[in-house]
Amino acid sequence: MPTLQALRPFAHREYRVLIAALAISIFGSGMWAVAMVYQVIHLGGGPLELSLVATAGSVGLVAFVLAGGIAADRVPQRLLIIGVEGANLAVIAAISVLAMAGWLQLWHLAVGSFVLGVGAAFFFPAYSAILPRILPPEDLLAANGMEGTMRPMLQQAAGPAVAGILVAALSPSYAVSGVAACHLLAFITLTFLGRHALAAPVNGAGKGPHPGTGLSGSQVEQGTSTTGAAKTSFFADLREGVRYTVRTPWLLWTLLWACVSVLFLIGPIEVLMPFVVRDQLSGDSRMFGFLLAVMGVGGAAGSLLTASLKLPRRYLTVMMVCWGAGSLPLAAIGILDSFWTVAAALFIFGATGGVGMVIWGTLLQRRVPSHLLGRVSSLDFFVSLSLMPVSMALAGPAAQILPIWAIFLVAGGVCPILAVIAMIVARMPADELSHPLDTPADAERSA
Repeated sequence: MPTLQALRPFAHREYRVLIAALAISIFGSGMWAVAMVYQVIHLGGGPLELSLVATAGSVGLVAFVLAGGIAADRVPQRLLIIGVEGANLAVIAAISVLAMAGWLQLWHLAVGSFVLGVGAAFFFPAYSAILPRILPPEDLLAANGMEGTMRPMLQQAAGPAVAGILVAALSPSYAVSGVAACHLLAFITLTFLGRHALAAPVNGAGKGPHPGTGLSGSQVEQGTSTTGAAKTSFFADLREGVRYTVRTPWLLWTLLWACVSVLFLIGPIEVLMPFVVRDQLSGDSRMFGFLLAVMGVGGAAGSLLTASLKLPRRYLTVMMVCWGAGSLPLAAIGILDSFWTVAAALFIFGATGGVGMVIWGTLLQRRVPSHLLGRVSSLDFFVSLSLMPVSMALAGPAAQILPIWAIFLVAGGVCPILAVIAMIVARMPADELSHPLDTPADAERSA
């Protein structure tokens, strides 16, 4: 049954511990998204100040994500994930104390946002590299779908909704304290992760069989054998990951599409949406939180649907069509004056994004060599998010020059065009037919 298919990863103890901690942590991150916005506004900030604080987080992520990927291929991922959660707890607890005492300033929020971004840079590659170590290949789609279901429900739906209520009923500082409590509980849960089977490969040990195929990862993708030489320097490891990415067209062009789409989409959504709510919809923090929740519910629905089914035969086509067409409703955000129409646009955007992300995460784990997975995952985040700081930084000033409706119109209209270009240049339809991934056996035959 489809529902049972989505629950198969829970048969593994390490996955149950990991996903429980992740659920608590991302719920706290969802609360932080709203608490931070209204903490900035509470301190007298506007779009420009909010843009600066949000940019600090994305700068931390982009600046350290390549180092995070190399660390995920060298250091036990268990230690990386626990360390990140401990750092998140420390920074949020400090901001909470400052806010409760009335000493909080905007620069404190910017520094805290930067540290959280650095933590994310180390967390995501480690998490992506852990999954193929603790789960069989046939469970990876379901695991990515489950994470893709929980993340929007908790980070974009439940967390923002709860934070919006706390901000409206009490103050932003109480919402920040709730975030700190979430990270404390997640940190405690992660200490129950077992030490076995979670150590990073040492001296190239990760160049063994690719999960589910009996072949090395590069044999699956390129039809060649790997070398046994160990990579010992930071830049040698980085060059190996970059070289593989550049020589893999479906990977390269998807990342290029994501990079440009982030430039056009992230800033308007993260920085300008609170002011759309205030000025167009006459709403407050609760409406903003619930709109994020609607987008999250859409993402959860799309992710759960994808996790409950088999990987599509036309997996690259489905992924790019969902991402490209799903951004079209955002073009109308700036002219809509009804909560329900804005909510519908965000739901569609979230649902199509969820489908694409589950397929994408599974492709990385199925088609990328195991010893390169941490680095390629970090390159994924680096290339995809390299223009996030620029998008965040430009959104506020752009709103001072251009009407918000024009910004959203361009953001929602550019991405579908770019998706079509990426599919054509990378020859994705032909590539997915020559590399079927319906089952592990298919992947072996495609090699």
